[in-house]
Amino acid sequence: MVRLTENFELDEFLVSQTATRHGIDMTPPQTVIDNLRNVCIHVLQPLRVEVQKPIRISSGYRPPILNEMIGGSKTSAHRFGRATDFTVIGMSPFETVETIIELDLVYDQVIHEFGQWVHIGIAEIPRQEILTALRENGETRYVRGLQETDYGSA
Repeated sequence: MVRLTENFELDEFLVSQTATRHGIDMTPPQTVIDNLRNVCIHVLQPLRVEVQKPIRISSGYRPPILNEMIGGSKTSAHRFGRATDFTVIGMSPFETVETIIELDLVYDQVIHEFGQWVHIGIAEIPRQEILTALRENGETRYVRGLQETDYGSA
């Protein structure tokens, strides 16, 4: 067991049904572990302390082959352990993003994804970019800022 912070363990960021199905090795290099630790230190742990609610990780590290299989961006921060998709139990993704903004946490991107989950990414030079992902005519469109969606809540 590798503990990243008080409330987060490495294994939470390595779960993938697709990887299991296809026998993909999810063992991350040390640089990925360090990046995941930074995601926890700078965003997830302070958020967890503030809201006092469990955080469920739905996507963390994605080795390049897994990222390709699921149709992830070739430049996805998930490939380097610099991004995580998650939900906070008992909070809507919209409320979660509002809280991240209010806490003035340091991040590269926070994305309110289809009203279902939150994507958080970090970078050496953080842009503090806030986006909302919308699905229109079968395509994903990203708009600047935090917007309510009509997709429902997770």
